[in-house]
Amino acid sequence: MTKENAFDLLPVNRGLYYGGKWHKPMLGKVTELMSPGTGQSLGQAAEGTSQDVDAAVAAALAAYHDWRRVHPAERAKILRRIAEIVRKNAHELALIDALDGGSPVHEMAGDVENAACQLDFFAGLVTEMKGSSVPLGPDSMNFSIREPRGVVGRIIPFNHPFMFCAAKSAAPLAAGNTVIVKPPEQAPLSALRFAELIEGLLPPGVFNVIPGGRDAGAALAAHRDVAMISLIGSVPAGRAVMKAASDTVKPLLLELGGKNALIAMPDSDPDEVAAAVVAGMNFTWCGQSCGSTSRAFIHDDIYDAVVERVKARAAEFKPGNPTDPATTMGAIISPVQHARVLDFIKSAVDEGAKLVCGGKRPDDVKLAKGLFIEPTIFANVTTKMRIANEEIFGPVLSMLRWRDEKQMLSDVNGLEYGLTCSIWTNDVRKAHRLAGDVQAGVVWINEVSRHFLGAPFGGYKQSGLGREECLEELLSYTQEKHIHINLKRPAR
Repeated sequence: MTKENAFDLLPVNRGLYYGGKWHKPMLGKVTELMSPGTGQSLGQAAEGTSQDVDAAVAAALAAYHDWRRVHPAERAKILRRIAEIVRKNAHELALIDALDGGSPVHEMAGDVENAACQLDFFAGLVTEMKGSSVPLGPDSMNFSIREPRGVVGRIIPFNHPFMFCAAKSAAPLAAGNTVIVKPPEQAPLSALRFAELIEGLLPPGVFNVIPGGRDAGAALAAHRDVAMISLIGSVPAGRAVMKAASDTVKPLLLELGGKNALIAMPDSDPDEVAAAVVAGMNFTWCGQSCGSTSRAFIHDDIYDAVVERVKARAAEFKPGNPTDPATTMGAIISPVQHARVLDFIKSAVDEGAKLVCGGKRPDDVKLAKGLFIEPTIFANVTTKMRIANEEIFGPVLSMLRWRDEKQMLSDVNGLEYGLTCSIWTNDVRKAHRLAGDVQAGVVWINEVSRHFLGAPFGGYKQSGLGREECLEELLSYTQEKHIHINLKRPAR
């Protein structure tokens, strides 16, 4: 596809979408957008402020009173129709995210299908929002029902813009809530295009998009008429949202950052471990994933063999133009993040880590205007080094050598994060024991970096609150009401 054709697919509407209509930002603010892969301008998008959030919330609240009464089967029917539209426009949506977010178009196509699957999945769960009955004797009936919460604010990050916009709207909409999405300020275009594609399918005000920065997110989190906030983002972002939401004591669903471990036991195969180490880093989207296993704890018996193999595996990922179907690794989202990743790399070298591969911009002059960094792997990393403790959100992997299992587990669990962990061993007893010992919400055994729709995804400790991609996500967007009926006959 030519550059001109690709740019022709970008959304026409760059404003705010709420109440079933497009609006200009009240203060006239806009954000300049740049393609991370080429440095080219993608034009402007509206930057919503607290005034715009107020208007969007009012529209969503008005729509909620009707939407909550729509029969669950009808809501499910609409969600399935949205999934059809998503699949029909899959290439277009993937290409928009490649241009705007910098990840390879073939991977973004997978994101689009994932979103459609989640829309179908939650459509199929609408009859599972069940209450319960409590037997308290023959003179009363006690039962509970589940009701939607109201207006739900969804704040989403830049690494999977479309998937998080569409997929993460599915559960709250299925439950009978109305939704306001605040897309990432760096990559809002696929959310705006999604609003264009489904315009008129949902009642006005049921689905709304307010592009903007931190101020818009804070206003959404603090708003008294927003019943619940869901965020996917960093730990600092989660803390900020919790503070903003605290005055109204609204529930939160937070999927936050990770500094995740991959643990290789001495009985595991070096070839399999090396493949997992590289796959777990999600180099395709430059390690910009909260679930990336960016700390590889490899037993001393196989450490050197794994390091040797990892370098060859990493060479399979070559940065390139994100819109090229052949590209295996995309670009960093912004100049600020690009500089931050390079600073982490410098600190690792300064602290004595051994650079196995990468560590710099690609030499290809065709990529000079893009925000690229080669797959970067460090060996001989210690737990005192900065790269072993802070979430980089870039293509930088730390390989740590271990021999004492107790100390290794202490190091694995020693950080504030607890999102994922990957364990590699051929001993089923060790696998179960380690899975119980690591402090993480998702544990893979002889697997890495996979999500399974229907299985809970979420973190321990400061990696988040709640679970997604499962029935629990749907139920989190409901509240339970107890109803008591007195069955006693009146006295005569």
